[in-house]
Amino acid sequence: MSQSLIIVESPAKARTLQKYLGKNFTVKASVGHIIDLPVKTLGVDIANDFAPQYVTIRGKGKIISDLKSAAEKADQIYLAPDPDREGEAIAHHIAEFLQSKHKPIRRVLFHELTKKAILAAIDQASEVNQQRFEAQQTRRILDRLVGYQISPLLWDKVRRGLSAGRVQSVAVRMVCEREQAIEAFVSEEYWSIHTTLEGKTPPPFVAQLDQAYGKKIDLKKNKIGTDAEAQAIVEAVRDASFLVESLEKKKKKRNPSPPFITSTMQMDANRKLRFSAKKTMTLAQKLYEGIELGAEGPTGLITYMRTDSTRISNDALEEAREYITGAFGKQFLPAKANIFKTSKSAQDAHEAIRPTDVRNTPEKLAPFLEKDMLALYSLIWKRFLACQMAPAEYDQTTITLVAAQNFVFKTVGSIMRFPGFMALYEEAVDEPGDGAEGENAALPDLKKSDTVSLLAIEPKQHFTQPPPRYTEATLVKALEENGVGRPSTYASILSTIQEKEYALLVQRKFMPTDLGKLVNELLVTHFPDILDIEFTASMEEKLDEVEAGNTQWLKVLRDFYGPFSKTLDAAKEEMKSVKKTAIPTELPCPLCAGKMVIKWGKNGEFLACENYPECKHTQDFTRNDEGKIVPVNREQPAESGELCEKCGKSMIFKNGRYGKFLACSGYPTCKNIRATTTGVPCPEAGCTGELIQKISKRGKVFYSCSQYPKCTFALWDKPINQPCPQCGSAYLLERETKKGGRQLHCPNKECGYTKKIGEEE
Repeated sequence: MSQSLIIVESPAKARTLQKYLGKNFTVKASVGHIIDLPVKTLGVDIANDFAPQYVTIRGKGKIISDLKSAAEKADQIYLAPDPDREGEAIAHHIAEFLQSKHKPIRRVLFHELTKKAILAAIDQASEVNQQRFEAQQTRRILDRLVGYQISPLLWDKVRRGLSAGRVQSVAVRMVCEREQAIEAFVSEEYWSIHTTLEGKTPPPFVAQLDQAYGKKIDLKKNKIGTDAEAQAIVEAVRDASFLVESLEKKKKKRNPSPPFITSTMQMDANRKLRFSAKKTMTLAQKLYEGIELGAEGPTGLITYMRTDSTRISNDALEEAREYITGAFGKQFLPAKANIFKTSKSAQDAHEAIRPTDVRNTPEKLAPFLEKDMLALYSLIWKRFLACQMAPAEYDQTTITLVAAQNFVFKTVGSIMRFPGFMALYEEAVDEPGDGAEGENAALPDLKKSDTVSLLAIEPKQHFTQPPPRYTEATLVKALEENGVGRPSTYASILSTIQEKEYALLVQRKFMPTDLGKLVNELLVTHFPDILDIEFTASMEEKLDEVEAGNTQWLKVLRDFYGPFSKTLDAAKEEMKSVKKTAIPTELPCPLCAGKMVIKWGKNGEFLACENYPECKHTQDFTRNDEGKIVPVNREQPAESGELCEKCGKSMIFKNGRYGKFLACSGYPTCKNIRATTTGVPCPEAGCTGELIQKISKRGKVFYSCSQYPKCTFALWDKPINQPCPQCGSAYLLERETKKGGRQLHCPNKECGYTKKIGEEE
């Protein structure tokens, strides 16, 4: 019997597929991309038609060998990474490694991981989509050309470690420009007039002034601007009779929102669950790839989560309608399935984000999903079912009243007649306002020309508000509306601008840092096209054209790079260094009469005295919930209890670039330093060194021999100077995992000894 090999990018996805496919299929995972552009160099041969210079990703050599070995044993090969551009690139690169004249290599697109969908996708296997791969590669090269050529310029002019990005820098610009609008905003006073009225029958109700002297109250053209104006109106109507001029009754409907696409899922998860876009996508990826459901094994619970299409398959529509009828009743089911329009730029090969089986209710899955994953699944499940339910129906009554001939008051009341989809789900809003007073209040039974009594009148003072800062939800919405980035990039954009310290979240809203403002100003000045929102959106459209086969990828790169290279050359000459630039603050220096200023060093922002070099005081700082600077006192170096072998003074603990170390307290007279030791002798035969703690260039703690480079022995797990009680090994290792917590285990693999820390022997 023939044997088939399926290659996916995720081990979790591989486990789910293997459950459904059986013994005739071997499922292997590439664990993401196997090759990429090099980390330390540009990796693009500009002179040779922008040829990408791919290298094997570190640690992927063994995976490639395993895939080749599995391919040799298979009769046919299916490449099934995710059904998007990144997945197409992974498939393309794997196909190049596995090239075979005798075995067919086919591309499979899994939009959901159910048995029916998996078998159907294998039956519909096709070729690797060259145009989709070229669109991904073009984006990758564009991002590399921008990022790897502008970033070094920022290192030179501002500080090392900064980065610029074709899309990320536009997002920073949007955050900065919103902050500029807030800072430039001049608040204006205005007043509103509210009355409490009562007819012949209860209940009392509230009406608000809508017109005065024949003109509608309007913030721009006709506002009540002062207390005196408000009091004049109050006095004019205080003793007047209020006459019902008109009653307008309307039957209204509210339709459900479309099913989730990537952006709307990120927005609603941020509003309702307070999840970051990155967290939402991480959880959604796990739900798509498969979760262990007890005896059922790994099961894919949602469709593919990177999509901009609201399309729903006919099978899913039928399942939803059947479930709604059974769970809610026929009155909650519209006569026909609700069909939603998809944007022109959407890739309609995908479906919307939905549960793979509506019978997997949140209650049913609760024992198998951790809290946050269950919350996101519940959101997706409810949104999908709600989108196929009947609209909500309510009666809306608008009452218009006249007082003292010159003043018109209005009130609106709504009564829900049928909840429809709102019985299950209601979309969250970005900035909840005060709402119209009486919007959902009960109103008395009134008729035209009825007279009502004034119980109370109250003028209320207000001030116009600046535009709000972006939340994660509203920034994703703005990026989408402006065509900046694509569904697959929003989460990484929002994470990057925070990681690079260009913006921070203050009370869940983005505020640009001083560094972000400075870098944005430099980039907008010297790279106006790259930072232009419309230009960035047009590049996204060109990438779509490449995927559609309507334009050549090389043409896109050539058209972009000509003008960009000239702008880059000019910026290298004209951009001024701001390394010595300091941002003033009102904080006093604790050592002199000067003020503290914000400067940048290799470890980020810090406070320094403006009187440097006369005063050398520096201080770390954080920001509070309002974004204001809060100085942080540095910890005093801790005594180690050891003496310096060179001068006899005490040794103290200090933190450096590569971790904690011992330094002489006599610095700078004595510059003796030592690494902190674990007390565990190096286990390498013949070595007299000890294992010491270090930190890698990527910030990860590891332990290596003090005799390096003479001895290269190293460990990731922390060595503990304690013999193994089972095999007598001279030391144990400490490790922490999500499932097992903190554990001690023996370095001898044949021993297998483990013990939870804190557990009795």
